Amino acid sequence: MKNLLLQIKNCRECEKHLANGVNPVIAASSKSKIVIIGQAPGRIVHTTGIPWNDKSGDNLRSWLGVEKDSFYDTENFALMPMGFCYPGTGKSGDLPPRPECAPLWHNKLLTVMKDVKLILLIGQYSQNYYLKNNAKESLTETVRNFRNYKPKFFPLPHPSPRNNIWQAKNKWFDSEVIPELQEVVRKIL
Repeated sequence: MKNLLLQIKNCRECEKHLANGVNPVIAASSKSKIVIIGQAPGRIVHTTGIPWNDKSGDNLRSWLGVEKDSFYDTENFALMPMGFCYPGTGKSGDLPPRPECAPLWHNKLLTVMKDVKLILLIGQYSQNYYLKNNAKESLTETVRNFRNYKPKFFPLPHPSPRNNIWQAKNKWFDSEVIPELQEVVRKIL
């Protein structure tokens, strides 16, 4: 695993597409129990090099019902985005994750992680990549049908504060999904 993480940290595959430069952000162990596959690091995470080190991370940890020390223990959680580097900013927020990373690195990482009990798919990019034709027509419907993907996958919306409006419109998320997510996480950890 150490060698693989070093290869990822030194990756320059899509450097020419990244206005802010490369800084692959990942945290994982061969003993990770839960894999969190998000989109791509944001500006703050790109700067600090610490995955989920922003408001989205605060929301995600709240959803999971875990504290930072547990969250950043790689024997508990592998933090593996679809795109390992900050893609930059577009018209309505961050650009999509670079498409090179997941096909290049994900299978190699997952093959080394022998203790994985659950993969959290955060946002549409990871859901479409991993669920393929089993993803529903919208993120909302995929998340609403989260039980269909268990025990291997657990789809979630992105925990960005930008999605507070989505949460306000979908009250079932807080009342149905979060309690079950926390229970699953508690049992695994």
